Amino acid sequence: MTRNFEIVLSKWPMLLTGLFNTVWLCAVAATLSLVLATVLTLVMMHHNLLLRRAAQAAVDTLRCIPFLMLAYLTYYCLPEIGIRLSDWTVGLLTLIVYNTAYFAEILRGAWAHLPHEQEEAGRAFGYTRSKLFLRIIAPQVFLAAAPVLGNQMIILIKDSAFLMVITVPELTYMANKIQSTYFVVFETFAVAILLYWLLCTVVEAGVRRLERVASVRRDA
Repeated sequence: MTRNFEIVLSKWPMLLTGLFNTVWLCAVAATLSLVLATVLTLVMMHHNLLLRRAAQAAVDTLRCIPFLMLAYLTYYCLPEIGIRLSDWTVGLLTLIVYNTAYFAEILRGAWAHLPHEQEEAGRAFGYTRSKLFLRIIAPQVFLAAAPVLGNQMIILIKDSAFLMVITVPELTYMANKIQSTYFVVFETFAVAILLYWLLCTVVEAGVRRLERVASVRRDA
């Protein structure tokens, strides 16, 4: 077994390449998903009933589709209608679209549970809708939703492993390439699992920090 681990660790450039690809894919996807989800949340909380229902229907539909199925649909079906994208673009696009729906629902739920008196007080002081959101609503929504957003980011990291099926060279793809070449299955995936655990631990640490900030704000 020690010899097998030596074989796996000797291929550290491949593992680091896969790790780096996973990190930047997840970081970009999480950032863009959060931005798009914020805009979508504004639509879901809009006073116009038709806009609210259309946005909610889109979110609910995306949340009902398994991530792997969405990746397959994007990768294999878009070329059928003349849209050809690279593996990287498909992988990133799928992560963004899928997680935008989940982030939006998380933010909507956090916003819905905010005391309405704060919005009314903001309007009484002359805040416009955009300023009211940026100065009063958004900070509280993001702090309240931080634990659930963090959990969804961990799910995003784990879902990125599915991109190996469309040949995106992320961590799982690289680990599978090593084990299929050198036939060291357990040791290869053990190292890959350890790297995924480290990534998720970093996210969890960030969430814990935000929770402490939120606790201080509540006690102030």
